[in-house]
Amino acid sequence: MRSASGRRCGPLTLAFVLALLAGCAGMPESVQPGSTRAQIEERLGRPTAEHRLPDGTRLQYSRQPAGAQVYNLDLGPDGRLRCLEQVMDVAWLARIEVGRWTRDDVLLHLGRPAWVEQVARFDGDIWTYRVIDHVWPRRVHIHLDRAGVVQQVMYTDEPMPDDRTP
Repeated sequence: MRSASGRRCGPLTLAFVLALLAGCAGMPESVQPGSTRAQIEERLGRPTAEHRLPDGTRLQYSRQPAGAQVYNLDLGPDGRLRCLEQVMDVAWLARIEVGRWTRDDVLLHLGRPAWVEQVARFDGDIWTYRVIDHVWPRRVHIHLDRAGVVQQVMYTDEPMPDDRTP
């Protein structure tokens, strides 16, 4: 195979280009409105979660715990894509209603957490997700009390490797 400049491309270069093209096929952002479930799953694979909505179905594609994205693809009663949202965004996460949202609301909108943690000063579980705040990797911690109601939402910086270590 030859590149646009006429140089010969090796098998590793070809494999890299093919991997990039295959990766693009798995990008939820590129799914077109009106796509059917079959078309979506052909392009993205099986969803990580599926939720019933009053007027359709939500297919959830989460990249947690390694990634910082959760995509909700909402299908209407006709089975076609009507809405696609990436919800691991600080502005979107401001929608979480402390004292009102429950564990089920968090699962419906954000999917399964990257980590479930507990601390001595809170009687409940802390669901932690990776999120990107502009360009900075962060974590959002959603505190669920024993009744499963959100009591607090807080952010911390994602730990970064220490570049001083060998």
